[in-house]
Amino acid sequence: MNTQAARQPPAVLPAPNEVCWCGSGSKYKKCHRGADAAEARKLGGNVQRRGIRPGIISPRRTVPAHIPRPDYAETGRPGRGEMSDVKTPEVIDRMRRAGKAAAQVLQITAAAVRPGITTDELDAIAHEAYIQLGGYPSTLNYHGFPKSLCTSVNEVICHGIPDSRALEDGDIVNLDITIFLEGVHGDCSATYFVGKVDPDSERLVRVARECLDLGIQAVKPGRPINDIGRAIEDHAAKNGMSVVRAYCGHGIGEKFHSSLQIPHYYEEDANTIMQPGMTFTVEPMINLGHWQHRSWDDGWTAVTADGSRSAQFEHMLVVTEQGYELLTLP
Repeated sequence: MNTQAARQPPAVLPAPNEVCWCGSGSKYKKCHRGADAAEARKLGGNVQRRGIRPGIISPRRTVPAHIPRPDYAETGRPGRGEMSDVKTPEVIDRMRRAGKAAAQVLQITAAAVRPGITTDELDAIAHEAYIQLGGYPSTLNYHGFPKSLCTSVNEVICHGIPDSRALEDGDIVNLDITIFLEGVHGDCSATYFVGKVDPDSERLVRVARECLDLGIQAVKPGRPINDIGRAIEDHAAKNGMSVVRAYCGHGIGEKFHSSLQIPHYYEEDANTIMQPGMTFTVEPMINLGHWQHRSWDDGWTAVTADGSRSAQFEHMLVVTEQGYELLTLP
């Protein structure tokens, strides 16, 4: 037996409490974890990470009967009727209140992010916050989605389902919050550090936030929507990162998603002209590696094809005569 070969660490390292790869029988955190981290630092901090695995999904949470709910709450199927992409001042005013409430739920949930908490526990916190504000969790039973927010950890790009997996020191997690309030939806998200993260993850999250800001700054009446994607893609590429292409921003208002699409990369055909009163989300998903993705068997969870980490930030806004107004500020 070649003992030297047997002691080489695998491409995917164990979780801290799993048995070490070396065959000692000890937990990884008490065995080779420190040595592996030291070796990774010598190689420039490119730490090999254990891929996210699905946990146990708890039963769907209930919403009190007095909370107004969207048309799909019971059936899982949203109505097909189209609403105008340009909203009336009255609808926009309701969207301001829904957006503020969504931002509040995001703040409340994010305050609980820490090593050891499960994403299902975060779901419970968000669920209660929606209800306390008089709103319905927009994701709950939307096309059958089983939870009240999306929790996307590390290489999960979007639509991660909260489950029994506990967050670990060094993870990053995106919390995607949407509330149905006063007949309209408010939608926002942000990515957070769990404990102390490595330099690549810090840089990724910073660049993802900068991409959102630059995309929003490109919102101007009379300009094509693809200005937004051009600004985002240019900044991501300048920093050696990629922009996810399979998912985009969207029109929003009385409906969770309208036919209006906001690509986060430059798409020549995305040339719809922005008009005052248009409401939509800008929510770039930025990868450390390639932009390609794959999907889990649950039909929702999208992960990077190469296992690299992904980060996302999102605001909902309205186009104004001068530029834009953010609707998802707390």
